[in-house]
Amino acid sequence: MARLAQTAGLTDIQQEILSTVRDFVDKEIIPVATELEHRDEYPQQIVDGLKELGLFGLMIPEEYGGLGESLLTYALCVEEIARGWMSVSGIINTHFIVAYMLKQHGTQEQKDHFLPRMAAGDIRGAFSMSEPGLGSDVSAITSKAVKDGDDYVLNGQKMWLTNGGTSSLVAVLVRSDEGHPEGTAPHKSMTTFLVEKEPGFGEVRPGLTIPGKIDKMGYKGVDTTELIMDGLRIPADRVLGGVTGRGFYQMMDGVEVGRVNVAARGCGVAQRAFELGVQYAQQRHTFGKPIAQHQAIQFKLAEMATKVEAAHAMMVNAARKKDSGERNDLEAGMAKYLASEYCKEVVEDAFRIHGGYGFSKEYEIERLYREAPMLLIGEGTAEIQKMIIGRRLLEEYRFQG
Repeated sequence: MARLAQTAGLTDIQQEILSTVRDFVDKEIIPVATELEHRDEYPQQIVDGLKELGLFGLMIPEEYGGLGESLLTYALCVEEIARGWMSVSGIINTHFIVAYMLKQHGTQEQKDHFLPRMAAGDIRGAFSMSEPGLGSDVSAITSKAVKDGDDYVLNGQKMWLTNGGTSSLVAVLVRSDEGHPEGTAPHKSMTTFLVEKEPGFGEVRPGLTIPGKIDKMGYKGVDTTELIMDGLRIPADRVLGGVTGRGFYQMMDGVEVGRVNVAARGCGVAQRAFELGVQYAQQRHTFGKPIAQHQAIQFKLAEMATKVEAAHAMMVNAARKKDSGERNDLEAGMAKYLASEYCKEVVEDAFRIHGGYGFSKEYEIERLYREAPMLLIGEGTAEIQKMIIGRRLLEEYRFQG
């Protein structure tokens, strides 16, 4: 099993972290994941274990109590966690994106106030862009903030908020026309607000309601919700970075590293599907021998393993590009696109290898089959990734005629 998805050039510390996480996944996540998923139960014990391991502060700088690790280290940890149960990696991902946005764009006061408690896992983060009437078209956001004295008053409805119930800090993107004259491009009149709230459902602070969990086909356990703002008052010092109009760029920076995370999740789920498929193929007998000895199954396993390896290599390249300080939207888009598509294909092939048993909830592959589609749309659909990739390629290969 250890042959695939290896990463060259890791330090001893990185290898030790990954070994610890993999051991945790094998012992604490895989044995209970399917049962918890079928009950749609929040994995509190698993989350507490990740908190003890320090994973909520993995990329938060040491000066704020974190481990100060790289995006590559984080992505490889996410790959391992998703291999155990993708929902758990989602709990970590949204927290990480908010912490990253604070680290990159927050004021010093905001960093000092939030990052130490985020590193300890005492504050859990979530972020919110989407709305019921829009998906990929972020410029169509209608939720709005209006200046009122020293505060802003927020109104609107947000959608698809991962960690909506369990989080205590939400980065919310809304329109803020104050200081931006009519006719300003939509992406230049958006602001990210840091909204503190109580965990739970219902009215979690005056003017802010988190309805119950959205019932989903897969990606269960983690709470996905709406967020309704009705006269929500937020002080001006909770504008991310202290200046309005920069929210779109701040969110896109967070989503860029989030795409590396989704690619890592795709790699982890695909790797687990391959493990299940190759294991079952050696146990199941037809026509007097294990099905793994039939050429048709061997071809399928070869294709699956190659896809796992290719997706992993692209994910690692995108993470290393970002860690180097270079622009990585092209690499992140490619990695997210390829990893999510290959994940779907590898999971389906493992499902086919299981035959009729793959349709039974008794087998783990049934859960993976329902989880993989979320990666096709999370952090931008395949079509959005192709647009990003195509535009960047035209920038890089501009014809000089």
